[in-house]
Amino acid sequence: MKKQTLLVAVLAALSVQAGAAVPEKTADTVLKPQPGQTQAAVWASRVLTKLHYKSTPLDDAMSEKIFDRYFKSLDSEKMFFTQADIDQYAVVRTRLDDAITGENLSVPFAIFNLYQQRFNERIAYARELLKTKFDFSTDESYQYDREKVEWAKTDAEVKDLWRKRVKNEWLRLKLAGKDDKAIRETLDKRYDSYLSPSRKLTNEDVFQIFMNAYAMSIEPHTNYLGPRAAEAFDIAMRLSLEGIGCILQSRDDYTVVREVIVGSPAALSGKIKVGDKIVGVAKDDKTPMTEVLGWRLDDVVALIRGPKDSTVRLEIVPADAGPDGKHATIALVRQKISMEEQSAKKTILEVKDGNVKRRIGVISLPTFYQDFEARRKGDKDFKSATRDVARLLAELKKDKVDNVLVDLRNNGGGSLSEAVELTGLFIDKGPVVQQRNGENKVEIESDTNAGMAWDGPLGVLINRGSASASEIFAAAIQDYGRGIIIGEPSFGKGTVQTLFGLDRFSQNDKVHYGELKFTIAQFFRINGGTTQLRGVTPDIKLPTMADSDSYGESSYDNALPWTQIKPAVYIPAGEVKEIVPLLDKRHEARVSKDKDFQYLAEDIALVKKQRKENSISLNETVRRKERDTQEARSKLREARLLATPGADDPILVPDPKDALNKAIAAKPASGKTAPVPKVAGVKGALRSDDGLQGSERTLAAELEAEKAAKAAKDVLLNEAVHILADEVGLLKTDTRMALRVLPYAADTK
Repeated sequence: MKKQTLLVAVLAALSVQAGAAVPEKTADTVLKPQPGQTQAAVWASRVLTKLHYKSTPLDDAMSEKIFDRYFKSLDSEKMFFTQADIDQYAVVRTRLDDAITGENLSVPFAIFNLYQQRFNERIAYARELLKTKFDFSTDESYQYDREKVEWAKTDAEVKDLWRKRVKNEWLRLKLAGKDDKAIRETLDKRYDSYLSPSRKLTNEDVFQIFMNAYAMSIEPHTNYLGPRAAEAFDIAMRLSLEGIGCILQSRDDYTVVREVIVGSPAALSGKIKVGDKIVGVAKDDKTPMTEVLGWRLDDVVALIRGPKDSTVRLEIVPADAGPDGKHATIALVRQKISMEEQSAKKTILEVKDGNVKRRIGVISLPTFYQDFEARRKGDKDFKSATRDVARLLAELKKDKVDNVLVDLRNNGGGSLSEAVELTGLFIDKGPVVQQRNGENKVEIESDTNAGMAWDGPLGVLINRGSASASEIFAAAIQDYGRGIIIGEPSFGKGTVQTLFGLDRFSQNDKVHYGELKFTIAQFFRINGGTTQLRGVTPDIKLPTMADSDSYGESSYDNALPWTQIKPAVYIPAGEVKEIVPLLDKRHEARVSKDKDFQYLAEDIALVKKQRKENSISLNETVRRKERDTQEARSKLREARLLATPGADDPILVPDPKDALNKAIAAKPASGKTAPVPKVAGVKGALRSDDGLQGSERTLAAELEAEKAAKAAKDVLLNEAVHILADEVGLLKTDTRMALRVLPYAADTK
């Protein structure tokens, strides 16, 4: 998977995963390993060498892999280190195993401190370049993806790379209409902002980066999770946390409210709005206020979160007030916050089929979530993807839909048990997936509950981002002949991970070792094959958006190989393969006349061409011509994607209950309607290249662009709905086929 050029961008994503940070840390601090970290590394190595599915000794050969991966994780685009920097540490290339087992991590920390030195030097040089004048009439180019190139041999070579990078960023802003003064100010502020996160890095960050270099050298889906990473993983699985219900982000050293969750304490108070800046936090009603200006986001979040029914006080600068505006102090009682945005959701789309309308129920499932702790405690209302989908299916039955589409695009997986139980909603009984552990012992996970929550026609929409549990579900549906798989080949992750807490080895309650997420088994389809590397191949293919060389299991250099075992004993639930050729023929005929698909094919071809070329011109005349072409293309796309649906487009059927629930949830305790912030900004779903990065745009503009993008036409979803509408029509006119495709369906008997 492609990484951001700058480590600070990576660490922004990892900010909620780091251990306890020290906000007042300065850039000159030399980071050193802590005793607890060296001990955690030893215990992690013992667990990984003994319990991992791919048993790999921690030896000189592994040390070399760790060495290469560590440097790559620090500088993936090779813009900071030179080959000389790498060479000076060549003597320890085969000794990192000894560093771990000998509890001496001084070398990994020394490498990181050198990285920070180089980072500061390169950024300082970039800012110096802003004082010079660039010549945009020369014919030179900038290679923007450097992950697979060699390290620069000299410091002069690295400086030339940065000259081209700065020149490219200057040119983007110039083409967007900014003058030299504005460009210089924008870029100087941008490069300065890179330094701020770097100065806030702690020894916990360094330890996590190094330990992940070790873990991922064994196999791509093995990771070390620091204490906060473990907490974030748990929250993602149970889709709930205890807090106030605000989604926050860092902007210019401020912690800014990006979203207020409906029904949360923050929303019900009516006192917090999108864009408000949090400048102080008191973790309870007795503790003095702590100023958090300039703090890392994860430290602010840790201070705001707390036990349910406890009080937190916030010092707020209102969104509409300037930096010197009047501050407000707000007290909120923390509650359990349900992250409903990541829960399963349903919509109904209607498609015209001659003189009739077909109603297709779409269930979008972003992840296979489950609140394991609540289930273990016997909570009858524990959060579960399967339970939510079962409820939605019951509602869709009442809505009298003709077909159901489960949308698993970009669903990266989650709970294995949820994948098995979700499959059980669509089959009667039987095996769902096979697991083989490191001792070659095969176990079968089965659905043991009789009956189906939905016995009608079914479709599953996948893409390259559909992985793990998504692939288990899609593969089982395909093997049973239960439904039609639509989309592009999935990710190809056919391995099972477990969490292992390292704190059990700690001799001190105050010292936390974190957790390991590591592979313990490989899963296999009930037909004996595996989704490893190859993924799930759809029955009806839609345009492939992703690049398999940079995204997906096949992009990893140490992924487990594809293999197969004996099939499980199972009885097919239908014979959808009989109807697939008919549906595919109609699909091809329809998209050949569909302007949206033609645009999509053109865009994919252009992206593939750009990936292959891997460079961009720094000549203003050439770039301006390219920009004008792109602008014209974007306007055509925008007009179609935001246009009123045509006669053949699927029409969204509004859900009156959804609107009612939102209205109720938006009411604060006082009974007054919570204020809705006015948002002004970018118009349309497709933004022209303004040369800016996300944090350089106003928050209002970013939110408006996201809103427009969500409202834009989903070309691939619409076609999947058309395919399922075609299936309904064919089954209703051919009873013999219907009996074979859906032998369990009530209306075919």
